[in-house]
Amino acid sequence: MKANILVIEDHPDVLQTIVFLLRRAGCNVVAAQTGAEGFQLARDGDFDLITLDIDLPDMNGFEVCHSLKQDSALRDTPVVFVSGRICDTDIKHGLSLGAVDYIAKPFDALSFVSRVLSHVKAKPENQDSSACLSN
Repeated sequence: MKANILVIEDHPDVLQTIVFLLRRAGCNVVAAQTGAEGFQLARDGDFDLITLDIDLPDMNGFEVCHSLKQDSALRDTPVVFVSGRICDTDIKHGLSLGAVDYIAKPFDALSFVSRVLSHVKAKPENQDSSACLSN
């Protein structure tokens, strides 16, 4: 079973990199470039994990995460922030909203994939699957 991952990122180069890395690791990836689009895709899809930037053009990632965690159908989906905002206040705030991890940009490709996959594998329904095994 391949894991389904939603990537919410507005910078095309970063988006392309994340999508490439996760697909290379064997994941199914869907991408959104705004918070509203990402939230709608999350509601319409069945994702095993969501990566989320903070600085989006229409709303910030904190607002998106808050909305995801308030939705009963989405609250258990792991959220990993991927952001260039690396101050302790932002990291603590993201984790306090229910995110399972906070990865700083720029990131090391191998470390990024390992950290994301560790949260996919931690979901109860994926524990016995080979979801997104890295190379």
